[in-house]
Amino acid sequence: MIEQLHPRIIENKDWATLLFVLTFAVVAMTKSAYETRFSEFSKLIFSDKYAKIYRDNSHMKNSFTVGLFFVQIVSFAFFILLTMNIFGYASKTDWVLFIQIATFLLYFILGKYLIEKIVATSFNIDDFVELFNLQKVTYRTYIGVLILPINAVLFYYSNIPKIVPLAIIGISLCISVYSYFISIKTYQNVIIGKLFYFILYLCALEIAPYYFLYYWITKGSA
Repeated sequence: MIEQLHPRIIENKDWATLLFVLTFAVVAMTKSAYETRFSEFSKLIFSDKYAKIYRDNSHMKNSFTVGLFFVQIVSFAFFILLTMNIFGYASKTDWVLFIQIATFLLYFILGKYLIEKIVATSFNIDDFVELFNLQKVTYRTYIGVLILPINAVLFYYSNIPKIVPLAIIGISLCISVYSYFISIKTYQNVIIGKLFYFILYLCALEIAPYYFLYYWITKGSA
């Protein structure tokens, strides 16, 4: 009797491997080019020394920030894809979905940044928003670099418990809240002087976009 043959589905992970190698190479080159700065950056969660030293808004567009911004986008896109896979909504080897997620993140972050610039100009708080944005970018990049090796491990393992991505999200949120605390503490004199505009800024650009994004995602998956 001839046994029924079933096609063997082989998942293509080469694209992910190449991307992991590239992002780790970017981190390594950044560390090599900015050894002292990267050393302080790696201690960000334990000390606010980095935030105090590199608080000038000229650091927003240098190669250190731009290089790690690329790492951040790739890292977050991988984490979202892996989380969707763990909860059964997508395949972790779907490179098309990965590109879609990475593109969405890129446009969301850059679009939000441009809107913040416009609002800051309208409220006449340009300098403060630039510094505040630098703080946010710094801590967001720190989270991205932290979860990059975790993404690499999760990608090549199966049957990951759902508690793992939830724990990572929880820790990331704690770091984000901590970053806001540090920012408010650092720029408290400026904030007090323009408290009304700062509250409007938080409500319009720090709370509302994420609320509508959450609503859109949950409504779409319902």
